[in-house]
Amino acid sequence: MAESIKIGVISILIKNRQTHAANVQDILTAHGHIVMARLGVNVQPFCLKNCTGLVSLAVKGSLKEINQLKGDLDRLYGIVAKKIIF
Repeated sequence: MAESIKIGVISILIKNRQTHAANVQDILTAHGHIVMARLGVNVQPFCLKNCTGLVSLAVKGSLKEINQLKGDLDRLYGIVAKKIIF
């Protein structure tokens, strides 16, 4: 039996954007097949270092695929990821 396809949202708080953005990007690239849309927000527009970033992802895939993406993000230092599945 095929796994059911879910849609959801993953929100990612990057505590030090300059240091951690490349690692987050690598994970998003690896899971790009389930990412439907991505929105990045500059939380601190005039920040020069240790800046906070916020990324929201619209995702579509099996529950296993979505959980794998979130799990990979959770393993990164300085990253907080939350998900909602519909």
